[in-house]
Amino acid sequence: MYSQGTKGLSRIKSRIRELVAWADRELCWEPDEFGMRRGWTVTRTGFGARRYRDPRFDQLKITPRVPEEVS
Repeated sequence: MYSQGTKGLSRIKSRIRELVAWADRELCWEPDEFGMRRGWTVTRTGFGARRYRDPRFDQLKITPRVPEEVS
């Protein structure tokens, strides 16, 4: 089936993924917590990158344009 080398390589890759995920959480924990306390949605967009969005922006309405009066 699998050789010992393949299992070892798989374990190393898994450990590297864990370390990268840990580093990502450590880098972003403060801004993530700040956003979550305010009810924002926090979307992870990559290593050390996040998108923060306040859902209240979805409640804003665009006022319809009023045609200009012709004098």
